[in-house]
Amino acid sequence: MAKTKTTTKYVCTECGAISPGWMGRCPTCGKFGTIAEEIEETSVETQKAKKTDYQKPIKLSQVRQEKLTRIKSGIEELDIVLGGGIVPSSLVLIGGDPGIGKSTLMTQVAGSLSKTLKVLYASAEESQAQVKLRCDRLGITGDSLMLMNETCLDNIIEEADGYDVLIVDSIQAVYLSELNGSSGSVGQVKECASKLMRFAKSSKTTVFIVGHVTKEGAIAGPKVLEHIMDTVLYFEGQPEDNYKLLRAVKNRFGSAQEVGVFEMRENGIFGVKDYNGIFVSEERGQEAGSVVTPSVSGNRCMPVEIQTLLSKTVFGMPRRMPLGVDYNRTAFLLAVLEKRAYMPFYTQDVYVTAMGGIKLTEPSSDLAIAIALASSHKNIAVEKTTCVFGEIGLTGEVRGVMQADKRVAECIRLGFKKVVMPARNLPQVEKYKGKIEIVPVKHVYQAIKILFDNVQNPQ
Repeated sequence: MAKTKTTTKYVCTECGAISPGWMGRCPTCGKFGTIAEEIEETSVETQKAKKTDYQKPIKLSQVRQEKLTRIKSGIEELDIVLGGGIVPSSLVLIGGDPGIGKSTLMTQVAGSLSKTLKVLYASAEESQAQVKLRCDRLGITGDSLMLMNETCLDNIIEEADGYDVLIVDSIQAVYLSELNGSSGSVGQVKECASKLMRFAKSSKTTVFIVGHVTKEGAIAGPKVLEHIMDTVLYFEGQPEDNYKLLRAVKNRFGSAQEVGVFEMRENGIFGVKDYNGIFVSEERGQEAGSVVTPSVSGNRCMPVEIQTLLSKTVFGMPRRMPLGVDYNRTAFLLAVLEKRAYMPFYTQDVYVTAMGGIKLTEPSSDLAIAIALASSHKNIAVEKTTCVFGEIGLTGEVRGVMQADKRVAECIRLGFKKVVMPARNLPQVEKYKGKIEIVPVKHVYQAIKILFDNVQNPQ
């Protein structure tokens, strides 16, 4: 009988860092209460290094280029987020909160792909009868889709040999028999993902993996899990909301900034093409504190309404509460407005939100946030047909942004009549001068004077 060696290690469930002993706080990522004890049993014989076959290095010119032919998933919004379709032999991770629609989306994709490909849906959390109920609700029929209820990943991979697509739901519920840790532990999640990666690349099988997220919104398990994947997608939104956002966080075969908009219905989840009314309210222009900005995510441009609210603080320290906008960027813009535009905010609580639950990460929304804050401060509404974009520096200058012509073209398509934009981008949008009123600005104070000085306060 082979001798076994038992080792105990303490692993952070958030970042995967290994500590010499238990700690209340992870020294690597700084999270509290994430250090967990894991016991490993390894055979003494397997510890000896064994020489294995490997591929010899070759010249770059001798590498055979493979033709990349994407497969349509049957859901157009998902294809857009993936960069044009599913890449064969790729490893795709889809994460999100419980009940947000991950399994529903994967079931629809499996039903669509099974019409032309061999698809195996391996569910480790639900029985085959439960998956069948969801298929009946989604209108998926026929014997082309194969279902499997199994938690051992070795058995799943053995059965998946010869299939074109494998869907594993979820990575936290499967385990490898040679590891002692329970399913969902850091070691199990990391090794299961690595084994699925080797299977996908060696067998030419496309693998979709469903993953749960932590309360902070990150994929449960070590960060190395995302490094292994070819594509990482996040489902965003509240489970009770009808509209969900699918965001590409990492994509080796396309843009990592793509966003897909989905609507949850009784008979499934469907992509939304006309998303104008999702991120923009119909009441804009009637009350002060709101403005629309064209936000570019990947290859698409979406109009997003930014709303702000000011209220007198009742505490010694005023509150700053941004939703969908970075906290540090909000504080930075408030400081610029106080210093460069002479607007005091130190006695007021400031609330900033991006409509529809979308997150604005690009700096082109700076000017729109500043204008919305100025609108709340002056209690003067911005016209409904006005759109604003531009980056703001610490000196108050309005800097140029990328894809200005694309933003202006989207404003024209949606019926806006005026666009306030950086003067530096003016040469790129000269062709649109007859279709929309273009207001170039060089400083945030200049933009505020143009929009509000000639408008009378309703009070």
